[in-house]
Amino acid sequence: MIGLCDPAPTSRTVFPKIICRLAGQISPCLWVGKSAYQQKRTVNATRPGTAMKNTLLALLGFIFLTTPLVATAQQFGDFTYTSNGSGVTITHYTGSGGAVAIPDTINGLPVTIIGNNAFRNQFSLTSVTIPASVTSIGSDAFFDCISLASVTIPGGVTSIGDFAFYYCPSLTNVIICGSVTTIGREAFESCAGLTSVTIPASVTSIGDGAFWYCSSLMAITVDAANAFYSSADGVLFNRSLTTLIQYPGGKAGSYLIPGSVTNIGDAAFVSCNNLTGVTIPGSVVSIGHDAFLTCYSLTSVTIPRSVTAIGDYAFRACISLRGVFFQGNAPTVGPNPATFSATVYYLPGTTGWGATLGDTLTSLWNPLMQSSGAGPDGFGFNITGTADIPVVIEAATNPANTTWVPLRSLNLTNGAFYFSDPNWTNYPARSYRIRSP
Repeated sequence: MIGLCDPAPTSRTVFPKIICRLAGQISPCLWVGKSAYQQKRTVNATRPGTAMKNTLLALLGFIFLTTPLVATAQQFGDFTYTSNGSGVTITHYTGSGGAVAIPDTINGLPVTIIGNNAFRNQFSLTSVTIPASVTSIGSDAFFDCISLASVTIPGGVTSIGDFAFYYCPSLTNVIICGSVTTIGREAFESCAGLTSVTIPASVTSIGDGAFWYCSSLMAITVDAANAFYSSADGVLFNRSLTTLIQYPGGKAGSYLIPGSVTNIGDAAFVSCNNLTGVTIPGSVVSIGHDAFLTCYSLTSVTIPRSVTAIGDYAFRACISLRGVFFQGNAPTVGPNPATFSATVYYLPGTTGWGATLGDTLTSLWNPLMQSSGAGPDGFGFNITGTADIPVVIEAATNPANTTWVPLRSLNLTNGAFYFSDPNWTNYPARSYRIRSP
């Protein structure tokens, strides 16, 4: 669990430093007024070498009298750290793991940053308590900490770096405190145990893939006061609900995308293995790359005529997908192969279609019901169309009734099939229709 927001630390002033190089060494210099280059040029000429000698002596005297500010790695208990004179950055953890509490001060200076890779690959780390003085968690800070189950993030943290908690499969819950403004790229990717995430009003930026491949994630909830993001039914959107950013990887069943959405974002449904169906509204104009990548349980997708662009690998590795059915003209697709994992079907009267879409075979979906009538096996009719196209036959007692009952799913082998309904006499009236799977 990540939570328990602590008060933010008192702000401190961090003074900049300028590093100069002299005789092959790096030393701190504080320039006041003219630059060193300008000072050298204004020394009065006396005899050859005197000006340079005087300048070097002045610089050396200043260096010797100045306390060094160059950050060098030091050790404090199980922590390697650097200091800039006003704060401390934890750069590496050398302990044996378990429950770890990061100190709030080291040698009288506040610990303000957990550096890049500081706890990377600490497989035995089970929990971390971060002090209130910390304002930043660096990139890859807890990368691949496979046993990390609990992290306490204080209220002073403003940024969570790229890949900060990448592949921490034991984490189960994330509560991001109200001071955080930035969640980095793939910050919580592959946290397979993560079940819920709460985004506070303070967050202004969420990097690509922040919650990709979180296979147990059931809900992403955004504070209603957030000016940049929103959520509905546990799904992450931009503020105006026009871009679907992330569908939780653990949600199961079918999903009806809201009618306000115009763009399905890159990898928005990536590896949602329990997603069996999705209804895309006529408001959507673009589907991003990898949008439904590795949705193993997805069986059928209908693309509305409003969609004009589909990114690379949008439906790649959807192993249960039987077909992608287009209602409109052919869209533009990415240049890379394997955008679709199943045959693409299109309707008569639409344009732009060829034998393939990208590298995927296409087929005209054109079934027709013909020659209906009662026979020895019941009421029946012929269905003709392009060979091997899939169809679903449905019936209803009242055509105006929206409750249609599937009777049979089949492929038009050799382009024809005769269907009969032996139960038609059990109803005062019965209507039939054909639809795509």
